[in-house]
Amino acid sequence: MSKSLQAIRGMNDILPEQTPLWRHFEGTVARLLDNYSYKQIRMPIVEFTELFKRSIGEVTDIVEKEMYTFDDRNGDSLTLRPEGTAACVRAVLEHGITGGGQVQKLWYIGPMFRHERPQKGRYRQFHQIGLEVFNLDGPDIDAELIVLTWRLWGELGIRDAVKLELNSLGTSESRGRYREALVAFLSTHLDKLDEDSQRRLKTNPLRVLDTKNADTQAILADAPKMADYLDDESRLHFEGLKARLDAVGIPYVINPKLVRGLDYYSKTVFEWVTDKLGAQGTVCAGGRYDGLVEQMGGKPTPGVGFAMGIERLVLMLETLEQIPEEISRQVDVYLCAFGEAAELAGLALAERVRDQLPNLRLQVNAGAGSFKSQFKKADKSGALYALILGDDEMAQQVVGFKPLRGQGEQQSIAWDALAAHLATCIVQG
Repeated sequence: MSKSLQAIRGMNDILPEQTPLWRHFEGTVARLLDNYSYKQIRMPIVEFTELFKRSIGEVTDIVEKEMYTFDDRNGDSLTLRPEGTAACVRAVLEHGITGGGQVQKLWYIGPMFRHERPQKGRYRQFHQIGLEVFNLDGPDIDAELIVLTWRLWGELGIRDAVKLELNSLGTSESRGRYREALVAFLSTHLDKLDEDSQRRLKTNPLRVLDTKNADTQAILADAPKMADYLDDESRLHFEGLKARLDAVGIPYVINPKLVRGLDYYSKTVFEWVTDKLGAQGTVCAGGRYDGLVEQMGGKPTPGVGFAMGIERLVLMLETLEQIPEEISRQVDVYLCAFGEAAELAGLALAERVRDQLPNLRLQVNAGAGSFKSQFKKADKSGALYALILGDDEMAQQVVGFKPLRGQGEQQSIAWDALAAHLATCIVQG
């Protein structure tokens, strides 16, 4: 096949057999966020490039190496969004919905784009669900974000496979003091640092803490600790967060090297990590960004949020075999009709049943076929039951009802009683 007729590397099709699990995951998240009173917002996938340079930081890996940036016909520099927070902040500022101290608890879902080396769990077009909360500055909202993800992991059946890591970056002032101490320490070991860490030492020193190089990590064992440079406000905030997590019974690990890859974070940062996905261990991450709104031209506005990667969490559900049986089965009932008159009656009967059972997954055989071929299709569909409609059934205004999974004899059900019978059988099944 011509390369031009293939998907771009790292940008994948999600095929029909995959989408049911995606819909299950997305639906579970949406219901949970409704219960926590979060409101959905939808932003464009393209923004002015300056938005991300201004918010993420020009010396971050994302801006320097990973963004999909192009000039449009008007000569404006545009970028496919690499993350959602900056776009959400732009939206709330543009529409004034956080003005006057209004609290906003928002969530969004959609594709993000980064030009990275594609590998399992890391793609160039990937999908995230993100939450952003504005005008709440206490540790209680930080805790709520973590608590609701903890509840989500429980509902998905993956709670035992994830671990919460926490850290506090303090205010910009305390972080600046720590940065100076870290640079001074690492400068004395410059010749022993890996090449990437030497580059980061000049541009974004805190990211050195996140290095995967074992030799550099060994040097960092003796480096200054962020906790020793925290201001009192940040320390109290962090203690308040931990107290709330302790009260709910959520286990966590303090990771003093957790810094996140974006410039706008302050105070709380956290990650949910797993060892079930190989190198791509982070499935959800975020933190507080109290200075970002002001940095982007708004009034001082506390902010906190997180994003979770849908591809990685769907992969976790598959890896841990946490796929509900009804997700694997996309058809509850399959109707087989033999002859044109039966096909017409079957169509009308199917719609009557759907009127009464709107959640029933009922498939009507499309196109003529022998008794054997239609039953083969019914069995292949994964349906629990087959409905049979032929000349004899038409004459008696009944439908044959045949279990396809497990025990049970075929029986005849009157058309008027079919919906009630199906409701009983599907619930019991």
